[in-house]
Amino acid sequence: MLIQTVLLAATLVSTQGAPPEFKPSPNPVSDAVRQVLVQQAKNLVESAELMPADKYGYHPTDAQMTFGKLIVHIVQTNSIICSAIGSLPTPVDVMKMADTEPKDTLVGAIKQSFTHCTDALAKVTDAQLGEEVSMVGRRTGQSRAVALITIANDWADHYSTAAAYLRLNGILPPSARPKK
Repeated sequence: MLIQTVLLAATLVSTQGAPPEFKPSPNPVSDAVRQVLVQQAKNLVESAELMPADKYGYHPTDAQMTFGKLIVHIVQTNSIICSAIGSLPTPVDVMKMADTEPKDTLVGAIKQSFTHCTDALAKVTDAQLGEEVSMVGRRTGQSRAVALITIANDWADHYSTAAAYLRLNGILPPSARPKK
């Protein structure tokens, strides 16, 4: 049985081709966060699209934020933290956004916030990780590395919340859906 398993594995590997060659990056940390950004943006935007408009006011308990408030929170944190990372001005209009905005407005805002993050992270290099960042025009005493780790953690936390809200409403979250 062991020999059959080994032969099957070898056959699968040979038919799939060799794995891509590993190429070291001069910016492994910032490149890794950019890769996380791509996946988390996809999952969070799709979550916002999947939740029905009439469920944007849903929250499992009184102590938890509504789904709409979660989307606004994601937009605002993306705007503030990504602006700090990329040394860009924070978009002022998102700070006034309400969780009662129509679904299409909130979906458009979350898409725009991930475009903003993509632009902000595009030119970040690992050589800049030790530099202090400012948020909303104020010094933070925190490095760009801390901001990168914070935003990556926020995306994971926000997606787990969105996925739970979707499941509690009978909707399979994006990462659990079969590949198309």
